[in-house]
Amino acid sequence: MKLLADRMSCIDASGIRKVFALAAQLSDPVNLSIGQPDYDVDEAVKEVAVQQIRSGFNRYTQTWGVDELRTACSEYYQRTFGTPLENVMITGGVSGGLFLALTALVDPGDEVLLADPYFVMYKHLVNLLGGRPVAIDTYPDFKLTPDRIEAAITPRTKLLLVNAPSNPTGITMTGDELQAIADTAEKRGIFVISDEIYESLTYDGVRASMAGRCERLLILNGFSKNAAMTGWRIGYAAGPEAVIQAMNTLQQYTFVCAPSFAQMAAIKALQADMTPKLEAYRRKRDLIYEGLRDLGFRVTKPGGAFYIFPEAPGGDGDAFVAKAIRNNLLVIPGSVFSDRATNFRVSFAAEDKTIQRGLDILKKLI
Repeated sequence: MKLLADRMSCIDASGIRKVFALAAQLSDPVNLSIGQPDYDVDEAVKEVAVQQIRSGFNRYTQTWGVDELRTACSEYYQRTFGTPLENVMITGGVSGGLFLALTALVDPGDEVLLADPYFVMYKHLVNLLGGRPVAIDTYPDFKLTPDRIEAAITPRTKLLLVNAPSNPTGITMTGDELQAIADTAEKRGIFVISDEIYESLTYDGVRASMAGRCERLLILNGFSKNAAMTGWRIGYAAGPEAVIQAMNTLQQYTFVCAPSFAQMAAIKALQADMTPKLEAYRRKRDLIYEGLRDLGFRVTKPGGAFYIFPEAPGGDGDAFVAKAIRNNLLVIPGSVFSDRATNFRVSFAAEDKTIQRGLDILKKLI
C-alpha cells in the first residue's frame, strides 16, 4: 500500500523555501528574498505579551478568539475605512485563515479565480482541496479588472481571490477599482476572498479595502507584515455568519485557537502609528524602483507591500535567478508566483545598504 496521499502530488515544496535553504549555504548573501519586515515587533507590543504570559494567560482561548481583539479588529476597519467588520474570528495568521476559508468553501471541481502573478499559497491550496485554480493573466500592468475577470468565468466558477497590495508585484487598487471588481462578482454570483495583509503598507494615494463593497465577501488580514509579528501567527477573518461559523468549526479540529498571549498583544499593535515605517518603506521602494529602472530593467512601480517584480533580461526569470544566486544575491524566480517564468521577485524589506548591494550585483549580472 502506498504511503503518501494522492493529494500530495498536487503540491510541491515552496520555491521560496528552496531559496531560504540556499541562503543557509552561502556566506553573507545579499538577501532580497524574504517577505518579512526588517524591523522588530514594537516594544510596547512585546511588553503586553510578556505581561500576559507572566499573569498566566497561557491557556486555550475560545476557538474564534478573545472578544477584545475581535472588537478591536472591527474598530480598526471602522477607523481606517469607515466600515466595521462583522462576525470577526481570530486565525493562525492570514495563511491559517485562508486554509480555513478555502476548506469551508471549495468542493472538488470548483473553479477559483486568481490574478496571475499570485501569492504562492493560493494555487496550491486550491489544488490540494480538489478545486481548479484559474489564473487570470494580468501582465504587464498586473491589474485585476472586470474585463479580465469576465473572460475567465465559467459555470464552475465559485470564488475570486483578491490581493491588493499584492504579493509578489506590490500593485495596489483604488477604491473605484475594487468597487468595479466587487460589482462584477456580485453580478455573477461569485464569492470574494480579499487578502488584505498589506493594506497598511500603501505608499501612493488613499488606502482601500474591499470591506463593505459586496455581500458575498470574506476579509482576511493580520499582523505579520505591518506589526512584524510573523512568528506570532495572528490573523483575523470577517464575513458572512455561515462562512465564519464553518471556519470556526474547522478551526476546532485544526489550529484549535490562535496563541493566547499574542492575541492580547495584537490589540496594542492595532493602535500603533505606522507613519515612520510607512515613510521608510516608501523611500526603500523608490530606491529599488529607480535603481532597477536606471539599470534598464522593465519594471512596474509598486504602490504597496514590499515587493517589486521586474522582468528578467532575456525573459528567463529562472535562469537569471540561478545566475544571481551564484553571485551571492538571493531573489525569487517569478515562476514561483506565476504561470509565466519571465520575471523575478525582489523584496525591499531590507536595510538600504543591502538594497544597494543587491543593485550593484544586478548591475554586474546584466
